[in-house]
Amino acid sequence: QVQLVESGGGLVQAGGSLRLSCAASGRTFSNYVMGWFRQAPGKERDFVAAIRWSTGSTYYADSVRGRFTVSRDRAKNTVYLQMNSLKPEDTAVYYCSARGDYGGSFYQSSNYGYWGQGTQVTVSS
Repeated sequence: QVQLVESGGGLVQAGGSLRLSCAASGRTFSNYVMGWFRQAPGKERDFVAAIRWSTGSTYYADSVRGRFTVSRDRAKNTVYLQMNSLKPEDTAVYYCSARGDYGGSFYQSSNYGYWGQGTQVTVSS
């Protein structure tokens, strides 16, 4: 059974950095896409970034492009989200997710079948 466990959230001042980790287990992820989504109180769950495990190709939401970097460590079966130049509007619960790499949009949360428990990121002004 696929398990995704996030870590690395916390409280940071605006302009600061955090690195989120997502440890994946339960199967081989070579043909998977790993995604990061976030959800602020009272809002929908929004796409942040994704990476294709096989090629390392990355995809970003416009709101984070240039500030966030998604990467993966094959040996550790772990995906990272490096977040720099954080803004108060980045405050949310961040979720790691996984789906098969079979095509279709990487940007829709409904296309992902596996989810972690989420980690809180709070950016103070």
